[in-house]
Amino acid sequence: MPAILRPRALRPGDLVVVTAPSGQLAPGEEPLLARGVAILERMGFRVRVSPMVDPARNRWWASGTPAEQADELNALLRDPEVRAVVAHTGGQTTIGYLDLIDLDAIRADPKPIIGYSDISLLHMALHARTGLVGFHADIATHGFGSDWYTLGDEARRAELVDLYTRVLTRAEAPGALPARAAWETWRPGSAQGPLFGGLLNRLVLLQATPFAPPAERFEGAVLFWEELQRPVSRIWNDLHALRLSGVLDRIAGMVVGIPTEVTPHEDGGQRADLRDVVLDVLGRRDIPVLAQVDFGHTSPNLPLPLGVRAHVDADNRTLSLIEPAVAEG
Repeated sequence: MPAILRPRALRPGDLVVVTAPSGQLAPGEEPLLARGVAILERMGFRVRVSPMVDPARNRWWASGTPAEQADELNALLRDPEVRAVVAHTGGQTTIGYLDLIDLDAIRADPKPIIGYSDISLLHMALHARTGLVGFHADIATHGFGSDWYTLGDEARRAELVDLYTRVLTRAEAPGALPARAAWETWRPGSAQGPLFGGLLNRLVLLQATPFAPPAERFEGAVLFWEELQRPVSRIWNDLHALRLSGVLDRIAGMVVGIPTEVTPHEDGGQRADLRDVVLDVLGRRDIPVLAQVDFGHTSPNLPLPLGVRAHVDADNRTLSLIEPAVAEG
């Protein structure tokens, strides 16, 4: 099992590239992209948009063929001027080129890869193979470019921009993550351990590939996950897949994000919501479960770096990063 591999801390003026490692830029999304670029520039970085981020570039549901997407990502990983890679959106593509990524380039010059949704598959696979700290965090278009970052509360926006800047540029523990609203205690308790997770259905998908994280990666981990456009019956099945693979017997705590279009089960007077199915699958496992935490297919996303130790306190409804996510350059 590889040791944790922290990217070099970014510096003001460093080059950040927005690219399309999964879905294409849809026509009409150009204003969202421009707004997302502006937020990244507000953090103090130079930003370049990859030619892959172009509505004219598409193949079915992707920005290109798996080989084209791997070539683009590998070029960014090998370019010493590029200091971070930001996905403009998620999609349905990443699994098609996991075996084409230059893992040696990551080991030689680890860089932050930032995004959520399908990009979480990239984070989890690369962390399993190289130890790279990937950042489950906002994407450029529907994240940093969303109405929330443009029209939302300025104080909260400044708080999040400051948080992202500190997480990416300072080799120090960021501390408690700021909640937008009260989080929920689904099971009491507290725990510490390295963060691991992402989009739940992608984690389960990854389990069927050679890029699946070894069981030891979950030992004492804080498992975080979110889901969208699924009935709770599907989530129940996916959580049982993790139970049967031994994941749930190893983790120290669980953090559940904000669900998007997750529908409860209602039939014959019986009702089961997301909380019900999570606690049902966990059974008597005595681990803290903190829920409705600010990440998922919503904005803004709190940055959650894989492999970095976190402290989850479900009693006091807090989540803290107790190690740095980046290393001194």
